[in-house]
Amino acid sequence: MDIKTVKIDKPADINFILGQSHFIKTVEDLHEAAVSSAPGIKFGIAFCEASGDCLVRWSGNDDEMTELAKRNASAIGAGHSFIIFMKDAFPINILCAVRNVPEVCTIFCATSNPVEVVIAENDQGRGIMGVIDGEKPNGVEDDEGKAWRHDILRKFGYKL
Repeated sequence: MDIKTVKIDKPADINFILGQSHFIKTVEDLHEAAVSSAPGIKFGIAFCEASGDCLVRWSGNDDEMTELAKRNASAIGAGHSFIIFMKDAFPINILCAVRNVPEVCTIFCATSNPVEVVIAENDQGRGIMGVIDGEKPNGVEDDEGKAWRHDILRKFGYKL
């Protein structure tokens, strides 16, 4: 077995969700989850089929996001993995709906950070072992950092 990493290729300000599911129906169900959860979202989805034709299946309502999804899913190439790229929305806007799609088994990350996907590959195929999401911590927050976090969450409307 070989272990390698695949860097997610995307603009710095674009968010994405990477996960694993178990059925070809995933693409259409994720599309429905995105549009019903975040009106105005622009997105693209790609799903790596793990049997049959083993194609990268895709959907979306934005050409740029759809091309990002297809390109990155092809690079990852792990069976039953999916990736959703989005703009005009954040993962928090659709993550609950994505988790509630019956075919979804795992969410590996939901971020705009630089990400590398840790892949295991053998003669059968590829699987996602995990992700390296962003950078390592520089320390522990102090009272000033805690106050900043508290204020920014309220500024964005995530907390009252």
